[in-house]
Amino acid sequence: MGLLTYLLTLPVAPMRAVTWVAERVVEKAEEEYYDPAPVWRELGDLEQELLNGEISEEEFDLRENQLLDRLAEIAEFRRGMS
Repeated sequence: MGLLTYLLTLPVAPMRAVTWVAERVVEKAEEEYYDPAPVWRELGDLEQELLNGEISEEEFDLRENQLLDRLAEIAEFRRGMS
């Protein structure tokens, strides 16, 4: 029965390969998008910009809130995965 099943499903093999590749691409994209390390680095850079006088306190607060919201989104995604 294995040979018969193999022969019958052979025409859809390329589609399975494309689907598998697409799933790996999505997984990699999610892994990069939901990685908190770049957000933490950006928070550090932002603080350094404030300390160097490159940005105002108001701009710092606005951007910090955006980055903290992003970290909350990442944490929520990771909780949903487990």
